Amino acid sequence: MPNEQQPAKMWSGRFREPLDADFEQWQRSIVFDWRLLPHEVAASKAHASALCAAGVLTKAETTELRNALDDLAAAHASAEGQARVRDHASAEDIHHFVELALVERAGSLGLKLHTARSRNEQIATDLRLYVREQISLVIAALAQWANALLVQARAAGEAAMPSYTHLQRAEPVLMAHWLLAYIEMILRDAGRLKDCAARLNFCPLGAGAVAGATLALDRTIAAHELGFAAPTANSMDATSDRDFVLEFLQALTFVGLHLSRFAEEITLYATAEFGFVVLPEAFSTGSSAMPQKKNPDLTELLRAKVGRIHAAAGAVTVQLKGLPLAYNKDMQETQEPVFSVEFMPRMLALVARFTSALQFNRPRMSEAARSGYLNAMAAATYLVHKGIPFRTAHEKIGNAVRYALDKGVELNALSLDELRQFGAEFDEDFFSAVTVDATLDCHDVMGGTARERVRQALDAAAERIGRLTSPTQEAVHAGA
Repeated sequence: MPNEQQPAKMWSGRFREPLDADFEQWQRSIVFDWRLLPHEVAASKAHASALCAAGVLTKAETTELRNALDDLAAAHASAEGQARVRDHASAEDIHHFVELALVERAGSLGLKLHTARSRNEQIATDLRLYVREQISLVIAALAQWANALLVQARAAGEAAMPSYTHLQRAEPVLMAHWLLAYIEMILRDAGRLKDCAARLNFCPLGAGAVAGATLALDRTIAAHELGFAAPTANSMDATSDRDFVLEFLQALTFVGLHLSRFAEEITLYATAEFGFVVLPEAFSTGSSAMPQKKNPDLTELLRAKVGRIHAAAGAVTVQLKGLPLAYNKDMQETQEPVFSVEFMPRMLALVARFTSALQFNRPRMSEAARSGYLNAMAAATYLVHKGIPFRTAHEKIGNAVRYALDKGVELNALSLDELRQFGAEFDEDFFSAVTVDATLDCHDVMGGTARERVRQALDAAAERIGRLTSPTQEAVHAGA
């Protein structure tokens, strides 16, 4: 007969037959939700405070329970302690484990903590706390990467490089302008994550199993203690909502996409064919067969990781599709996908250090920016300033490019007499209008690659990156 103080299962009273042994092991989630222990402890402490305010627990009992919960968390904070949670012989899930461990420490008082509470609201709360914490870690890591890019951009000064469309050389840009493009992506990624954090920041505790707690709990007590903006507004939605899990994974998919684009460019630029980048040896490997090789393993793995992130988002999408209200055991399957992307902050930290260690071959990049008729659009703009319609100017410069191609020289190597066969508007000032600096500076618009605009953009980027981990941002995640 089960111990009367602590039932064999949290739900065993109604059942006469034992579970099939294989099914019992198969349906347990402790093997992966063990990592929610700190969040389960925090939520349990907050629930104890709400029960105390409702008169279910005395202040002394509340203090004893909260101290026991703190002791439980400290005892399992190490890797060895976490393994004891994961490998527990009988706990079904993290909620069951905490209850068992609490009864060991506080006796029957530990059983009182589940008053007016359901595992449905517990997991909904724990996951929100976990995702909120992960968002903070990812945003901080994104800020590290953005700062590394910013340092490289400032160090580049006025060094030019080719930009590409269709992987064909297009126009010269400042190297700093190219790096700033990735900072813009990072800032958008952080914005999406902040939006997700704001939307999930409501506390399910007090939602009960489906219809709300059976005691008149002051739900704001737990919400405020855990750093949530407020309690959730609807009990059925609170226990069945996993939008925040999917939104988080979708936001990480964007991070992965942008990492992959950066990785692809660095991989290309590090080839002998480009020669723009020297890969740092600390982040590269060699070949077991070819002694000369230095392989871009970090960037290649970055490209691959987006597949895992996208797959996690896809899995949760399919898991949530068609579920009736409210809680269903299917939702247990949303946990492993979100745990599977815990590598993101560490990976971003690696990317930040990798970015800082990159060496750019600025002379090679600058030379590439000076060849291939990348000043053709600036040349057409020169004619526009002479009063020629752009379509006509485009045609004249196209003809001049064709002539220069046949001759094997750049536009600015043509003589004035040669240029005038394409239009009398060409004059001596043409040559100063198509230098690299002039070509850069003719893009003098907000967001353009003109040198002064890029200087301003660098200062603005530094300020925006600083706001990513400002005290205001940290306050949003208080209690995480």
